[in-house]
Amino acid sequence: MIDRILLNGHITTLNRAQPQVTALAICRDRIAAAGDDDTIRALAGPGTVIDNLGGRAVIPGLTDAHIHWEGVAHSLREIDLFEVPSKQEALRRVAEQARTVAPGEWLVGRGWTQDFWPDRAFPTAADLDAVAPNNPVYLMAKSWHAAWVNSDALKHAGITAHTPDPAGGSIQRDASGQPTGLLLEGPAMLLAWNHIPAPTPEETADLMREAQQRAWAAGLTGLHDFDPPSCLIALQVLRERGEHGLRVVKNINVPWIEHAQALGLRWGFGDHWLRIGGLKIFADGALGPRTAHMIEPYEGEPDNTGIAVTDKEEMVELVSRASAAGLPSTIHAIGDRAVHDVLDVYEAVRAEEAAAGIPHSARRHRIEHVQLIHPDDAGRLGQLGIIASMQPIHATSDWEMAERYWGPRAKWSYNWRTQIDAGAVLAFGSDAPVEPFEPLKGIYAAVTRRRPDGSPGPDGWYPDGRLDMDMTLRGFTQGPAYAAGLEHDLGTLAPGFLADLVVLDRDLYAVPPDEILATQVLGTMVGGAWKHRTFG
Repeated sequence: MIDRILLNGHITTLNRAQPQVTALAICRDRIAAAGDDDTIRALAGPGTVIDNLGGRAVIPGLTDAHIHWEGVAHSLREIDLFEVPSKQEALRRVAEQARTVAPGEWLVGRGWTQDFWPDRAFPTAADLDAVAPNNPVYLMAKSWHAAWVNSDALKHAGITAHTPDPAGGSIQRDASGQPTGLLLEGPAMLLAWNHIPAPTPEETADLMREAQQRAWAAGLTGLHDFDPPSCLIALQVLRERGEHGLRVVKNINVPWIEHAQALGLRWGFGDHWLRIGGLKIFADGALGPRTAHMIEPYEGEPDNTGIAVTDKEEMVELVSRASAAGLPSTIHAIGDRAVHDVLDVYEAVRAEEAAAGIPHSARRHRIEHVQLIHPDDAGRLGQLGIIASMQPIHATSDWEMAERYWGPRAKWSYNWRTQIDAGAVLAFGSDAPVEPFEPLKGIYAAVTRRRPDGSPGPDGWYPDGRLDMDMTLRGFTQGPAYAAGLEHDLGTLAPGFLADLVVLDRDLYAVPPDEILATQVLGTMVGGAWKHRTFG
C-alpha cells in the first residue's frame, strides 16, 4: 500500500539513472516509486495522502557529517560569543550574565576568536576577573581548541605555576611562569572543564529536542556526531520518549574506545536512526590558536610548529587495534604535518588490512577537516580510500587567518576540488557549534568560496577550489551516506531508499550562486513523515 504521494515537484534525485522526476510514492518510511505525476498518481489507494508540491524544488535530505550535537544543544543556553568583534564585547556579555546568577555558579560560553579582535591578542584571566569576580568562568574558543578562564576557574582546577602541561595540551604562562588564563588543546582544557557541573541526560535531551527543530528547519535529516558518551545517552533518552527524529552516526572518542571494544561494538551497530561510527582521534590542534601541527613554522613564529596531540606511533596502535575489532577510524588533522602523519598511519594499517583480506569498503577510514595538505600528499586520500570529511564554511571563515599564519602554503588549504580530482569521497559538514549548522551556508561556501559579504572578491578565495552544485550536494548527501555504510539507504531519492528529503523555494541548480543564501527550506521529511513544513 502507498501511504503518501508527492506530486507536481521539481525533484532532483541524485540518481544518475533517473536524475529528475516530478513525483514520488512512499510506503511506510521508504520510496516505493519515482516518476511522472500520472504514473505515480495511479498508485494511490483509498488511504493514500497526496501532497501537491506546487512545482517546488526537492532534493535528498542533507546530512552534517561533522557536528558536535551535544555542544550544539548546550550552546542554546550558554553565553553567545560567536565571532564577537572585540574583547570588550565579549566581556560585556560575560558581565551581563554574571548579574543574573548566584555567586559561585559557573559561567560558560563559547565562540570567541582573538583573530576577529583589533589587536588579535589572546585574552587573560585578569580580563574576566574584572567583570565576574564572584563566579568561575569557562569560555570555549570558536575553534574548540582553546579555553579562556578566570582566576576562580583556575583555582577550582588546581592550576598553578607548578602544574605541568598535560600530554597533548598546554597551559599558557606569563614571563614569571604564572598561568595566564588560556588553556590550549583538550587535555589542558579538561583540567577546568571537568569541574563544571554536568547537566543530566534528561536536561541535555530537552535541549536536543529544541536543537532538532532548528536542524529540521535548516534542511538537516541526519548528522555524524563527535561528542562524548553523554551525547549518546541523551540521544537514547530522546528516543525512549519517541522524540528522536534525526539519523545519527555516533563516533567514539579515544578515552572510551576500550569500553566499546570490550562490549564488542562494531561499525554500523544500531539501525537507521542511531548507529555506531568509528574511533575518533585528535592528531593536532587548530589554526586559530596556532596549535595545528605544521611541517614548517607559522609565519612570523619561527619556534611554533603547533602541537601533536597524539603522536604517530600511538595513532598506529589505536587505528590498528580498532580496525582489527571491526571499527574504522576518523582522525582530526588540520596542519600539513598532522595530515601527512595521519596518511602514513592509514597507509600502515591499510597494509595490515590487505594482508587480512579486509577491503577498503569494510573499513571506511576518514580524515576530519584536512585543512592544509602538502602538495606531495594531495592525492594520497584517494589512493588509500580515505574519506575526506571537510567543512566548506571553514574556508570562508578562516581565509584571512590562513593567509596570515600559513602564507603561500594557504594555496593548498581547504581544497575540496583537489580531493575529488584525486578520487576521494567527500563528506561535508559544519563542525557546529564551531560554525552554524545550516547546510545552505556550507553549500554557498563550497560553490563560491566567498563570505556572505562577498569577500575576498567575486571569484572567491583560490577559485580553482570551487565546486559545482552537483558535486556539492553529493558532499552533503551521498558522501555522508557512504561514510555511514548507508549508501543504499540514504542520499538518493530512488525506489528502496529511505524517504528523507528537503523542499526548497527555488532550484539550487538553476539560481545564481548569490541566491543560495536566500533559499528557504519549506519542508523537511524524515522517513516519510514531515518534520518541518511551511507550504500548503
